[in-house]
Amino acid sequence: MNLFEFDNQKNSIIIGTDEAGRGPGAGGVWAGAVCFFNNVDLSLFETLNDSKKLTPKKRENLYEIIKQNSYYSIKAITVEKIDEINILEASLLAMKYAVSDVIKQINNKNVLVLVDGNKLIKNFDYPQEFIIKGDSKSASIAAASILAKVNRDKYMDKIDKEFPCYNWKQNKGYLTKAHIEAIKTFGACKYHRLSFLKNIAKTPENSGV
Repeated sequence: MNLFEFDNQKNSIIIGTDEAGRGPGAGGVWAGAVCFFNNVDLSLFETLNDSKKLTPKKRENLYEIIKQNSYYSIKAITVEKIDEINILEASLLAMKYAVSDVIKQINNKNVLVLVDGNKLIKNFDYPQEFIIKGDSKSASIAAASILAKVNRDKYMDKIDKEFPCYNWKQNKGYLTKAHIEAIKTFGACKYHRLSFLKNIAKTPENSGV
């Protein structure tokens, strides 16, 4: 079964959603939501897959094709909110915002939302299913993962210019050995998730950057 067949066998209007950025110690978390138009040209999506399995160039190419062939939304939750409510809740909230936006666009509430992972969106009024490893099974989830990943990577490249000492352009905020050493040297900055750094980071007030 290919990715589009997986969605089509649900016999519903499918909206897929996924997040990017649950694991890093810096930067917000992004979520994408995608509802493909009817009768899309499947030949355009031969390389569609989990965003983590694609090269940056392939993600960029698919990013534009997805936007041209779907109702879509991309939402982000800030570092401050992540520290306030925790990363799982922030990820689900970002997905809720993105899916709700797509539902408004298609103007049809008879949808089934496919959520990547093993959790459902909380306080949500629409039918939904969680799909474990959904980004390698469902076309709409895979597409949502690409939108989220590309947008988050662009954001990390942007804030890398403000704080180049952390090398976010390369590590995307993940706590690599070099990133941890940079935090120990320069302290944490406003883009760090302090709830992730309790054992290694100086506070922003004590930071040298």
